[in-house]
Amino acid sequence: MTVTRFAPSPNGSLHLGHAYSAIVAHDLAMKDGGRFLLRIEDIDGARSRPELAREFREDLAWLGLAWHEVPAQSTRLARYDEAARRLLADGLLYPCTCTRAEIDALEPRMGPEGAIYPGTCKGRRVDPAKPAALRLDVDRALALTGRVTFEDDLAGTIVADPRPHGDVVLVRKDAPASYHLAATLDDATDAITLVTRGQDLFTATHVHRILQALLGLPVPRYHHHGLLVDESGTKLAKRRNSPSLADRRRAGEKGLLLAEQLRLHKFPSGISLVSA
Repeated sequence: MTVTRFAPSPNGSLHLGHAYSAIVAHDLAMKDGGRFLLRIEDIDGARSRPELAREFREDLAWLGLAWHEVPAQSTRLARYDEAARRLLADGLLYPCTCTRAEIDALEPRMGPEGAIYPGTCKGRRVDPAKPAALRLDVDRALALTGRVTFEDDLAGTIVADPRPHGDVVLVRKDAPASYHLAATLDDATDAITLVTRGQDLFTATHVHRILQALLGLPVPRYHHHGLLVDESGTKLAKRRNSPSLADRRRAGEKGLLLAEQLRLHKFPSGISLVSA
């Protein structure tokens, strides 16, 4: 049975890109009588707004999607802490007190998520009075896991190589876990068999696959779908104030009609789907 999930963060309203992603996940699960789950990723501190989770449910219902909701991330902090402690005990994490400005000042190489951390704090004693994140020692991790792969419905068999990301943060200074650690653990907890998400997260899967190997987690299949972009070719995003589903809903737009149009790739004027 296929189990998929839609896992939005309540730090901004959903837009058409979210609707398309949710519909892809829902339909792939329903294709063989599977389950479509909703998981609220609400550990982003003050940016997480509970009222938006309610809005998300109204948006999904408006689109005609049926789902089963699983516990939000804020209820799973003990599991994140347990995994981080295990990786730390295995010598796979190290504390880092560097700020983003300090990293940028070093003119580092750029990777899929921006500046690649140059390893300033690796092997050094850091000031215990300073806030510290915990980073994954990627080279040590790969020495332990060896060659591992993952299967993507569209790209085929991929050898996981997280090195372009550098030593990624797994425990943030301002949150109990990074996206990489939390999403990987949550997908295992929720017994997800098919992870569906946009192609902008394809490279993140290399990191997640290594974490699965290190922590002994099950390995789902993946389906990285294309992204909706505006007339300038820019991905729709909350931070760019892309028109929200809630605004469309309140304006009287028909959600079922919109969902069917998205399925048929009949997008509103100025919106298109791009694939890698």
